[in-house]
Amino acid sequence: MSDSSRDTVEGAGWNDAERGTYARLMPDRVEKLSWLSPRTLWSARNGVAAGWFGDPTGRTRSRWVAQRAAAGAPADKVIRRTEADRFSFMVLGDPGEGGDSQYAVVPGFLKVSRDTSFAVITSDVIYPVGSTDDYGTKFFRPYRDYPAPVYAIPGNHDWYEDLGGFMRVFCDDAPPLPPEPRPRALSRAWWRELLWHRPRPADEQRLAEARTLRSAPGQQAVQPGPYWAIDAGPVRIVGIDTGLLGTIDAEQGAWLREVSRGPRPKILLTGSPLYVDGEHHPCPIEGGGTVDDIVRDPAHHYVAAIGGDIHNYQRYPVDVDGRTVQYVVSGGGGAFMHATHTIGRVSVANVTESDFRCYPLRGDSLAFYSGVYARRTRLRRFFTLTEAEAMAVVAERLG
Repeated sequence: MSDSSRDTVEGAGWNDAERGTYARLMPDRVEKLSWLSPRTLWSARNGVAAGWFGDPTGRTRSRWVAQRAAAGAPADKVIRRTEADRFSFMVLGDPGEGGDSQYAVVPGFLKVSRDTSFAVITSDVIYPVGSTDDYGTKFFRPYRDYPAPVYAIPGNHDWYEDLGGFMRVFCDDAPPLPPEPRPRALSRAWWRELLWHRPRPADEQRLAEARTLRSAPGQQAVQPGPYWAIDAGPVRIVGIDTGLLGTIDAEQGAWLREVSRGPRPKILLTGSPLYVDGEHHPCPIEGGGTVDDIVRDPAHHYVAAIGGDIHNYQRYPVDVDGRTVQYVVSGGGGAFMHATHTIGRVSVANVTESDFRCYPLRGDSLAFYSGVYARRTRLRRFFTLTEAEAMAVVAERLG
């Protein structure tokens, strides 16, 4: 019998109520993260404030980049590694909830990642707000046994405390930015400042103890800022920071155009996927153009664009002037699962339903969420679908 989740109900984990071995990896006490909690939603309010009163992340990002440059980070923001022509690396999207959903993925991650050269986290390293104090249980502990370096690009949740925790952990313990002058009273920036969530002072002893969990020489990595490129073997991996609202500033856009030049094959890693849920989101660049314009330009030789943010797997093989660029959503690294059964019949950029792939499969997704709704409403007879029933519903809807 196949143990693949695509072939059998058992392989997909249905009808198995026993917790896996991952439970031994977890701390004794885990604070459950609920996205229905007013406290959680209030602490994560900066995205809403940025949408209402203007997004400050472009300016803040420029200040972080300038600080790192003054500290000696390479001007081109390229990390040059010494991999052979054939190597592999891991991509892990949106991991940092810190509970069962994150730790359940860890044993599989460690098994599949054997002999990989490094890993990259794409988006939302730490939920809910990227706090420095959360890195112990949501980064250092779960990946303590991964022997290679881990790089990262931030997601919107990492920006909810102005990226301070991210910069300390991944960018050579970067010190906090100095405060800026207060904005003019009653201006949009003033109202934003009034509502803005500010980080708490970090528990330095707690962070120091957490760092010991990944203290081996082979695990160490320093990146030049929140966006960067890695030259490894024959490929260049380009990581961009899309901030709070899924855009990039003009300074980063100019860097992206420059670092994308040349014949070397490239893979884009982004916190905001360019194709997702059957739609195209090209990611605007301040001042004009889009990230996808750069990816599609044949002079830049991109072969794939991989984004986090949405907590499942999707793949769109897009024909771009006779070459195929793989657009991938890879956000199933540890946060709660986003539904796939809500994705309609795919027809975008000449990618059809037969070309599209997603995981979990839509039928499994619908069966799972029907159970969730049934438990919450206590109306199991009306909401619960078996896996076979859910697959039949999806098949009829997709045609």
